[in-house]
Amino acid sequence: MTATPVYFLDGGLGTSLEDEYDIRFTEATPLWSSHLLLSDRETLKSCQRDFAVIPVDILLTATYQVSVEGFRRTRTDSFPDGILRPDIPQFLDAAVSIVEEVKQPKTKIALSLGAYGAVMTPSQEYTGQYDDEHNSADKLFRWHADRISLFTSISQLDSRVDFLAFETVPRLDEILAIRRLTTLLASQPVDAAAAGPLGRTPYWISCVFPGTGQVLPDGSSVGQVIRALLSLEYSNDPPWGIGINCTKIAELPQLVRAYEIGVRLLEEDGHLQSWPSLLLYPDGTNGEVYDTVTKTWTLPAALAESTEEVSDQLHFVDSWL
Repeated sequence: MTATPVYFLDGGLGTSLEDEYDIRFTEATPLWSSHLLLSDRETLKSCQRDFAVIPVDILLTATYQVSVEGFRRTRTDSFPDGILRPDIPQFLDAAVSIVEEVKQPKTKIALSLGAYGAVMTPSQEYTGQYDDEHNSADKLFRWHADRISLFTSISQLDSRVDFLAFETVPRLDEILAIRRLTTLLASQPVDAAAAGPLGRTPYWISCVFPGTGQVLPDGSSVGQVIRALLSLEYSNDPPWGIGINCTKIAELPQLVRAYEIGVRLLEEDGHLQSWPSLLLYPDGTNGEVYDTVTKTWTLPAALAESTEEVSDQLHFVDSWL
């Protein structure tokens, strides 16, 4: 029997910048950790090198909160009126270059792409409560297509990144929008300005389950999520991997079981091309909850459980290998 490979992702870039490098993010830094691409690349490089020397197997770029809107709202001495679209690609190129510089030879690079909610003010990827301009699959498809187009002018990007990582997706319509986008990318010729070679890059979609009811913030069940993520009825280009991120560690065992049931049912229905990889990167360590308004982590009294009790949940991974 072939052993199931386990790969380690990096994680917590924004939190690590705050905890280890005393970097603070406010409404004046809507690009979050990507702001350091403008203000302090050496600190960003040092923080990402911390992950690389562990070493991790996959290193994410500092592009999770990248958006046209975020750059436009960002003010610096060089860009007192905000950063407009023509100037954005140089910073995204730098994000990839930094990871290339600090990574180990065998480390793979994932282009981090947050949900639309991650660029809202305050961020709404935990709630999925989007504005009217982004409240449908069609509208979200247009937003994601516009955001991915920012990367396509970067030189030789297809040979520099190994994965596209669509992260913290809180809504079913957004999953379908992303799958529509990846289908479009894969169908375009290599030299197409709208897609470039990114369509041949494996991708994953990870979803957020912030509560205890095994549902997305929009109320969608795990079964609905798995179908949207993998079913061939939506696209013949399913993701390389599916995942769960920004979810409490204690919730993972039941969610992983529900994911497995959903994939098996899809397989029985003949709508599954192949079993995907599973990505898990949970939220916090001991039940802390992230407040998107104050941008701080707090431990609710109701979740004041022991470190040992929560840490024991990590062992469940062994049972799925």
